[in-house]
Amino acid sequence: MIQLKNVSRTYSNNGQKPVHALKSVNLVISKGEFVAIVGPSGSGKSSMMNILGMLDRPSEGEYYFENKEVNSLSEDELASIRNKKIGFVFQKFHLLPKTTALENVELPLLYSERRNIRELAMEALKQVGLTDRVAHHANELSGGQQQRVAIARALVNEPDIIFADEPTGNLDFASGQEIINIFQTLNKAGKTIILITHDQTVAACAKRTIRIHDGNVSED
Repeated sequence: MIQLKNVSRTYSNNGQKPVHALKSVNLVISKGEFVAIVGPSGSGKSSMMNILGMLDRPSEGEYYFENKEVNSLSEDELASIRNKKIGFVFQKFHLLPKTTALENVELPLLYSERRNIRELAMEALKQVGLTDRVAHHANELSGGQQQRVAIARALVNEPDIIFADEPTGNLDFASGQEIINIFQTLNKAGKTIILITHDQTVAACAKRTIRIHDGNVSED
């Protein structure tokens, strides 16, 4: 599903010394895997997620997604792949606070050609066990419930792959474990999960761990 060949990402800011976030990374991730990408702050793991999720482009090297060379695609083509193939879950949820759980989940569908928006959103909320909270505003939900809404929003377009960036970072242990259990269930159902974390306990819940240090893959 995913292949990186000698991918590097360098950031340059206003004539300051360049920051080499990724350095000649080679990586293959197959369909149906549950992968944790682990590393301390500044190791390059978030830069890797941004490239894998097509939110950023490599400075050097090649990225293939389902055998398509990503660097050659236009911004519109990348946006189309993200909308149809990829779901994102972030540490800070990124929900609209005064909008209901159902309406938050419906949002990605407003940019699709789907007609049964309400039914798809309800099904996604059912998958994360929140059918009893559909009419609650996001700011009326607990942190764990908000993250479940965020996961439902990532699922609503029925993506093949889900990227989760520190999804338990703002949650207590019990709520975090609930979120990991959801990802494990989704993976058993065939979803590819790529989870970014600095937490070794969270990483241990994945089937494969890739360690990033100073922009390099130090262990796989």
